[in-house]
Amino acid sequence: MTEKPTMIQALNRALHDAMAADGSVVVFGEDVGPLGGVFRVTDGLTATFGENRCFDTPLAESGIVGMAVGMAMNGLRPVVEMQFDAFAFPAFEQIVSHVAKLANRTRGRVRLPMVIRVPYGGGIGGVEHHSDSSEAYYAHTPGLLVVTPATNTDAYGLLRAAIEHPDPVVFLEPKRQYFTREELDPEPAVPPIGRAVVRRDGRDATLIAYGPSVPVALAAAEQAATEGRDLGVVDLRSIVPFDDETVTAAVRRTGRAVVVAEAPGFASVASEIAARVSERCFHHLEAPVRRVTGFDVPYPPPRLEQHHLPGVDRILDAVDDLQWEIA
Repeated sequence: MTEKPTMIQALNRALHDAMAADGSVVVFGEDVGPLGGVFRVTDGLTATFGENRCFDTPLAESGIVGMAVGMAMNGLRPVVEMQFDAFAFPAFEQIVSHVAKLANRTRGRVRLPMVIRVPYGGGIGGVEHHSDSSEAYYAHTPGLLVVTPATNTDAYGLLRAAIEHPDPVVFLEPKRQYFTREELDPEPAVPPIGRAVVRRDGRDATLIAYGPSVPVALAAAEQAATEGRDLGVVDLRSIVPFDDETVTAAVRRTGRAVVVAEAPGFASVASEIAARVSERCFHHLEAPVRRVTGFDVPYPPPRLEQHHLPGVDRILDAVDDLQWEIA
């Protein structure tokens, strides 16, 4: 491939390679068969692997997830697609009551190796039910792993890792990154789930982000550099399990932290990150941990979403408010 692939193509390749490597991997959901999904992530899979391996379902998210539970109990590795973030809510009872709890309910005798793919987040001009950031619901549910890539390489590697994992993974795909083009190694690595990565080292403050907020945090760090401040950026990659070690080490180096996330701030993943950093880095902090998030309102109409989503200016305003000492 001479042209840099998009994240869609990286995810498609991950699904293709997983299905080629393991005959128990099946892919299904609304319009994921011959059409290739609304975002074309599953394009060509039905033609390559047949209708028994990649197929369409009725518009019934609860039934999709419930069917996946039965398949996973009986030796298959289902990968299901929720067409948009908020479309998954009709399946929420299945996810919380059964997907997340079955291993514990059976004392580990029954595991559910399944992946629930969820395109999530804003930035594409979508309306409500098409732009939600629902990660807090899943992260709050014991028994689920919650993963979200920010780069094409991680989109491939983390999806492969999720499919291979013996327990259920909610795989959150940032829609606004879908068409980003980046280099992809001929044989991409499969990183372990639960390990964050430092995208940029810094000495003055640490920006902690995940999924669609990572490129925004990196852009803020670039802008800050022109103003004489050196900001580090940590990409969580996994929300659950959470990599306290990497995050704590980065914040202890700088003494200041800003958490960046699209979701509303109240009772959020950003709140949990801020609490964990405060608990583990209290004696190293030079200022309170700040959060830059979406506002606590339903997702706004497309013309207003640029005001709702955290941007470079809001991040740098938070950095400016970190009680800088005058040398």
